[in-house]
Amino acid sequence: MGDLTIRKERFGDSLDIILAGRLDTVSAQLFEEELARSYSGLQELNIDIHRLDYISSAGLRVLLIAQRKMNFQGRMCLSGAKSQVKDVLETTGFSQFMMIL
Repeated sequence: MGDLTIRKERFGDSLDIILAGRLDTVSAQLFEEELARSYSGLQELNIDIHRLDYISSAGLRVLLIAQRKMNFQGRMCLSGAKSQVKDVLETTGFSQFMMIL
């Protein structure tokens, strides 16, 4: 795969994002920019990662920034992590402070 696909659907103050592919150093910048354009008026951020094949430390950083931002204005959750991505989230401790469904 190699690329990241970002699909967004906004419903009022709620945003659903579906990520597919690889969230690596290059694509993390794109995802961070996409999120930055979306925070205004947002109270609920749902990120579906069931099609995410890989996440790097740069991708984790973007998720951390999003979590910190949403702690001030609402809530964020991740859903559908494949085993290899879930292992990264658990090993790094992200599963301790992020809602992962």
